[in-house]
Amino acid sequence: MKDFYKILGVRPNATLAEIKRAYREKAKLLHPDLSGDPTLRDAFSEVAQAYRVLSDARQRSIFDESFFIKIKRSYKSADTFNYYEWLSARQDEESRAKLIFYTLMHHKEDEAVAEFKRMQMNHADFSLKKWFTREDFMDYGYILAEELVIRGEYYDAMILLEQIIQMEYSYQYFYIFFPEVIDFTLNILKHNIDCVISDELALDVYERALDLNLGRKNDAFFLRKMSDEYRRLGDLSTAEICLKESEKLC
Repeated sequence: MKDFYKILGVRPNATLAEIKRAYREKAKLLHPDLSGDPTLRDAFSEVAQAYRVLSDARQRSIFDESFFIKIKRSYKSADTFNYYEWLSARQDEESRAKLIFYTLMHHKEDEAVAEFKRMQMNHADFSLKKWFTREDFMDYGYILAEELVIRGEYYDAMILLEQIIQMEYSYQYFYIFFPEVIDFTLNILKHNIDCVISDELALDVYERALDLNLGRKNDAFFLRKMSDEYRRLGDLSTAEICLKESEKLC
């Protein structure tokens, strides 16, 4: 099996940006139209193949699993490859995102949650779904949301579930499993938001919930809760507006 990382001249934990940069540099040297050397055609085709695989998250994951398993078997007694250490040593967002899901699926749930919380706090635009295929994000994102709820991190769980639900509406991936996601989300909204997290965060959650198409009855519930939150914050006029809107849906 060809080592696509070696072909591009990047490390196995290279980020997508590094892979793209390496490909551009190789292409300038090897592309027959740019180099003027037709004998480089095969070398360029090999580089192009490596780039196609490593720049696609799904194909790269499949390659990594098959290639690195083979490498590990070649060095049965030597600990020459440690993906966890590779990811842990890097600080770019792509590597940290992959570290979160890697630790989540390797019995390091506390570490996964802690890293997710740290990235959310320190990087305003951090998004897990940016770095994974939609299938992986929706599967692992749901598992991470469950772990967040276990630890009482309800707001962060809701942000993840909101993204999963919106993605499901766009791609219809979960099929039979999707009602379970909705039930889980509604349970959080009804039992773990009001008087559990701050009024400001609760308002944000309920406003987001109104965009999830969870039904008139549930929307009426969210509006009533928003009315309660605004009332506690001293905004009586907005509280009254929310209450009236909820009554229209009953």
